[in-house]
Amino acid sequence: MAETPAAASTTTAAAKPAAPATLKKGALVRVSRAAYAGSLEATASDPAPPDYLFEGPGEILAVKGEHAQLRWRRPVPDVWLRLDQLEPWSAT
Repeated sequence: MAETPAAASTTTAAAKPAAPATLKKGALVRVSRAAYAGSLEATASDPAPPDYLFEGPGEILAVKGEHAQLRWRRPVPDVWLRLDQLEPWSAT
């Protein structure tokens, strides 16, 4: 018996970790080292990621689906990362 599309989308959505509700446009974030390590984004980038990714803060400029566009307070290009790779930034 074939699986219905509604059932397939339910299992796919349940398998993905939910991003914190606080991550929206204007939020200050940093990249979670554990979530970033081994990800598609990490393998497509420099083998040694820059420290500022993990120290923060980066500001969320836009959110589209499960990705966020980030801008850092440095003269570097904006980047798109998955929301589940981000965590709220705190000054402590």
